[in-house]
Amino acid sequence: MLALGQLGVLSSLVTALTSLLSALLLLVLTRQLWSLRWSLTRDKESRLPLPRGSMGWPLVGETFHWLFQGSNFHISRRERHGNVFKTHLLGKPVIRVTGAENIRKILLGEHSLVCTQWPQSTRIILGPNTLVNSIGDLHKRKRKILAKVFSRGALESYLPRLQDVVKSEIAKWCSEPGAIDVYGAAKSLTFRIAVRVLLGLQLEEERTVYLANIFEQLMNNLFSLPIDAPLSGLRKGIKAREILHANMEKIIEEKMERQQAEEEYHDAFDYILSSSKEHGQQLSIQELKETAVELIFAAHSTTASASTSLILQLLRHPAVVERARAELEAEGLGYDDGFPQSRSHLPYLSLDKLSQLRYVDRVVREVLRFLPPVSGGYRTALQTFELDGYQIPKGWSVMYSIRDTHETAAVFQSPELFDPDRFGPERDESRSARFSYVPFGGGVRSCVGKELAQIILKTLAVELIGTCRWTLATENFPKMQTVPIVHPVNGLHVHFNYSCPP
Repeated sequence: MLALGQLGVLSSLVTALTSLLSALLLLVLTRQLWSLRWSLTRDKESRLPLPRGSMGWPLVGETFHWLFQGSNFHISRRERHGNVFKTHLLGKPVIRVTGAENIRKILLGEHSLVCTQWPQSTRIILGPNTLVNSIGDLHKRKRKILAKVFSRGALESYLPRLQDVVKSEIAKWCSEPGAIDVYGAAKSLTFRIAVRVLLGLQLEEERTVYLANIFEQLMNNLFSLPIDAPLSGLRKGIKAREILHANMEKIIEEKMERQQAEEEYHDAFDYILSSSKEHGQQLSIQELKETAVELIFAAHSTTASASTSLILQLLRHPAVVERARAELEAEGLGYDDGFPQSRSHLPYLSLDKLSQLRYVDRVVREVLRFLPPVSGGYRTALQTFELDGYQIPKGWSVMYSIRDTHETAAVFQSPELFDPDRFGPERDESRSARFSYVPFGGGVRSCVGKELAQIILKTLAVELIGTCRWTLATENFPKMQTVPIVHPVNGLHVHFNYSCPP
């Protein structure tokens, strides 16, 4: 009986082991077939090979590796495969590209070699009429309309309200008895800038917080798998967009009524309504709703990321803060016997005054080099072309890397160091190679709101350095996650206080 029992156990073990081996073999075979499936899509008319790399697992590719590993995903694969490698992310085959010359070919090849291509989830959630998703004549028309929004005259008119929002948010930071999470606070700041300055809305606090939470839900699901199913990220993002559109429609109708009454306009959304009429292409209500959400998108997350990175670097480099503070004093924006000119805040700024702050400008530029908020941009190959000795097949996605290019560009001396002086007149390292420094992209797809973003960062730097002191509330600085945008893991917790007593 015992022998029979042992034989039964042994038989069960053999069966389990056989099943396990069969499952492992099936997984290996499935992965090999998935890789072969993409190898067969290479352009047979080109003798060049596909880039090296891995396509990961069926359907999901390497998406989860990318989301969980962050910057380490691209660093490890670049070290293993070189500056041009293939992978599969968010449902699409992708060629990842690093290096100034490679990026130059992509950015200047818009409409001939490549066209813009955000992930499918992003296109669905933001909508087809947005600037980031438009191509051809529609893209040109929308850039013309937005050119007025970000003209020097418009930017000058935004500054007083922009500075009011910055002052108000910093006052909240300084009034908190404990530490604040800078990343969360920066998202609140930039959302309020988008709503107040760009859309011209003066909403009650409860409604502002509600819309900010809905927009956060949209952003959290912007880069999700393109699977429209209950509880999926895509479905959550679409629901958030619908709520935002419903809230924007009434606001847009009220604005259009005011313009028909020939009232003066001062905010960015009014400029859009006026400019679209001037170009004989009045936008539909649907286009206007999508544009309103896109304006928040453009001014919110990436600027919040850059604002957080700015404060992180000011914390890490007190000598940089002291040099910037000395410059403010020299320009009449500093301290009188160690205290700000005004207990409440500094005087209002102008574009001319900001342009005189050369060192503050270098600090902002170095923050954008050291920790660019967006890691790269997406394109689709319109035709097969060569890049770094490999073929880029027609129809494949191309993702050019901003962060990796900044980190590996030969023009930057000691790129691992935070050094604002690299942008000083004696060095100006970015001048040596045009596409070595691309925090805002380049070519016809360069960020249309880059001047506004830099103005926000400079204004924040001036207000903080001119009125505040701050200390890190944790023992160590946080690690930085880079996907989908740069942000601190578990937050950046800081104590803020005004420099002078009440």
